[in-house]
Amino acid sequence: MKTALVGNQNSGKTTLFNLLTGSNQKIGNWPGVTIERKEGTIKGSKISIVDLPGIYSLSPYTSEEDVSRIYIMEEKPDLIINIIDSTSLERSLYLTTQLLELNVDVVIALNMSDILLQNGIEININKLSESLGCSIIPISAKKNTGVKELIDLIKSKNYIHNQRIKIYPPDVEETITKAEKHVPKENELHKRFIAVKMIENDPRYLVVLNEHTKNEIKQIEQKYDMDGEQLIASLRYDYIGMLKKDCLIVHPHKESITDRLDRVLLNKWAAIPIFIVIMGLIYLLSIGIVGGIFTPLLDMLFNADGDITLTISYIFGSSSFDLYFKGLGPLLGDWLSSIGGSPWLVSLVENGIVSGVSSVLGFIPQLFILFIFLSFLEASGYMSRIAFFLDRVFHKFGLSGKSLIPFVVGTGCSVPGIMSTRIVEDENEKKSTIALTPFIPCSAKLPVIALFAGFFFPSIGWLVSLSFYVFAIVLILFYGIIFKKLLFKGEHSSFLSELPAYQMPTFSHLMRDVWDRTWSFIKRAGTVVLLCSVIVWVLASYSWTFQYVASDISQSMLAGIGNAFAWFFYPMLGGHWSWAATASAIQGMIAREQVVSSMSVIASLSGGTSVFTSSAFSFFNGWSAYAYLTFIMFSIPCVATVSSMRKEYGSWKLTLFTVSFQLVNAWVLASLIGGIGWLISL
Repeated sequence: MKTALVGNQNSGKTTLFNLLTGSNQKIGNWPGVTIERKEGTIKGSKISIVDLPGIYSLSPYTSEEDVSRIYIMEEKPDLIINIIDSTSLERSLYLTTQLLELNVDVVIALNMSDILLQNGIEININKLSESLGCSIIPISAKKNTGVKELIDLIKSKNYIHNQRIKIYPPDVEETITKAEKHVPKENELHKRFIAVKMIENDPRYLVVLNEHTKNEIKQIEQKYDMDGEQLIASLRYDYIGMLKKDCLIVHPHKESITDRLDRVLLNKWAAIPIFIVIMGLIYLLSIGIVGGIFTPLLDMLFNADGDITLTISYIFGSSSFDLYFKGLGPLLGDWLSSIGGSPWLVSLVENGIVSGVSSVLGFIPQLFILFIFLSFLEASGYMSRIAFFLDRVFHKFGLSGKSLIPFVVGTGCSVPGIMSTRIVEDENEKKSTIALTPFIPCSAKLPVIALFAGFFFPSIGWLVSLSFYVFAIVLILFYGIIFKKLLFKGEHSSFLSELPAYQMPTFSHLMRDVWDRTWSFIKRAGTVVLLCSVIVWVLASYSWTFQYVASDISQSMLAGIGNAFAWFFYPMLGGHWSWAATASAIQGMIAREQVVSSMSVIASLSGGTSVFTSSAFSFFNGWSAYAYLTFIMFSIPCVATVSSMRKEYGSWKLTLFTVSFQLVNAWVLASLIGGIGWLISL
């Protein structure tokens, strides 16, 4: 028996899938798309289940909806488990009405009905089940209640078989019946669903209809004064409205916690200041406290070599300790030397591999804390609310709330952020969003910010980190207007969202999400960063004639490459010619965290005990550090992001224009900041 799990995003679908399958699951990607595919076996049975991507409809607006539709139509599951968020009933039931038009049995898992009851609203489940013609099991995925009953129902097959209820007025139903006669034989299994799609003018189901049926569809559109797609959507919502009226029982109740929180957190004057304060506190804790304590300790564990001074920074100052300690790199170097290892091998292991990779791994504690808070804000419902609130602000600058989703996703990584622009229907708005999403500081940029902010701004490093998010938002709003007026002209779409109630995320879900993000970062450090660190070491250790020049890396190939482009960075570095800073910035175009790794390798080969005490980078001051950071934050994104931009644009010409714009913008801003600092220091 083949089962599919279908539901909206943030409906508890992933939590339910984990409860249904336990450890009996495997994860991969859907063929042809970089969308995660989860498969498993329902506990205590041989019933297979596929967790389809979170969707809001079966219309081909996004790749996730396309994947789900193709799977249902072509793989022909025996049963669909449709998870519904009771607190967002109207939004959830829209997808349900589409699923019930398919020739597949549907069982509804009614999630979070306990939360709805706390708000004084009760669902008459028997009446709703009778109206929809399918079985409904109330569950709480968060509390793991009702899941056993759901599994027992599926295993017994005693659920109500899909009756494909008729939800449209008689004249529309008559037109659907006539359209069904034109459905190709290969799609006859789901002929009602496809006939409705024909009326909606869905491009995936355009078939040759006879003139009489075409005219009837036109007459229906004229009668209701809507095109086919608008008509079907409107009639679905009319039916859902009737269901809510008949099946919801509203009890007198006190103002809900959600209402009380919204009155404060979404206050038109206080919402944005509160959001900034929340993000500031997050960076204070992750960068200012955790970073100041754990980053020096991890650096010591990997790179300390004998007598050292360990400095632990915290909010109001710092403490220093004189220690004798040998880290992993020097220990391995000593061991290799003791067994007769060549100087170049010792240097490769100690100054290349260990120093390069550890420079990135040292920021894992900061990222871990950051991911915990961001995941909490997303799972609690706060992020979706602030996105909805900011829609009004963004509209004034040529963007809509739909653009906010890629920006929020981009805080983790720009690649999925750009991929999520598929939810933006308007092509001009989508192009603007693709071009601006890389401005949001992603997790790969955090180590670069933390390295510079921790050294040059030890007491306000968290504030420097936050400033780049504010900087990014200002740039996005500014260029949003420019793009709308000059490049990507057109009307911008609205952001429609039914906001779920606030909820306390489950610990297991929170930690799973945090672990996935952290492990992804670790894997990059163990693959991309490791490879790039070795390449940097080779280029910095050998001359163009392949002579080993580790004692004078200014004669190396890397120095030659850096010197060829150092003029470009001269203004932002306050009038300093630095091949090392240049080479590190170029490396950052492969992967942003590689800037830190490259600087660490160069510093190690230069004999410095830390990056900014080495001769290669000792020229940096507060102004040039902030200017250099500005360039790294807003310049050409990493290779993976550029590739994703090309895929979403569908045009190399537009991709090259975008990366050129990003490069020029970053250079101008960084040069202005560096130039101001240069003038002040004269």
